[in-house]
Amino acid sequence: MGTLNYSFIPNFITICRFILVVPLVWYLWNLEYGKGLAIFMLAGFSDGLDGLLAKRYHWTSRFGAIADPLADKLLLVSSLLLLATNGDISWWLFAVVTLRDIVIVSGALIYHYVIGPYRMSPSWISKANTAFQILLVVLILANLSMVTIPAWVIATMVGIVWFTSIASGLHYIWLWGGRFRDILDQRRPNGKGASL
Repeated sequence: MGTLNYSFIPNFITICRFILVVPLVWYLWNLEYGKGLAIFMLAGFSDGLDGLLAKRYHWTSRFGAIADPLADKLLLVSSLLLLATNGDISWWLFAVVTLRDIVIVSGALIYHYVIGPYRMSPSWISKANTAFQILLVVLILANLSMVTIPAWVIATMVGIVWFTSIASGLHYIWLWGGRFRDILDQRRPNGKGASL
């Protein structure tokens, strides 16, 4: 009898995080913010757990590398969308956050199909933006369900999310646009000045 292989556990946790989107959307749609907060926190805990297991025991996979950030993004976007729908955040904020993601994903797809496969690691400002988005959702849900958060705290966090969303989007355009142009220049038959 072979040794049990537990390397599937991080991917299983990630799949469960996808499933958590359903009750999260349901609770937020029905203004049950306390339950929504609990689901959101559970998803955050599961994200940390599968990341820890994957790194600690080297249970990494191509599926996990793709599905894990997608699950996180789906949970976050769903939360922000429902908060905007319920009037708890502005549609402008949701639009800016979503536009940033569209710019990044579109750029990644263009790079992949024109240049080739790549390994795109998030920049520090992108990681900070994601962390601030998560903190904003937690603060709003907590304020709507269990504790009173000073209005200036939430307003400050909204401002930070605005700034870091725009800054990280522009940073990706500048960074990957430069790399894209450099590689195309290298591929031109007559050097940098040649026309396509």
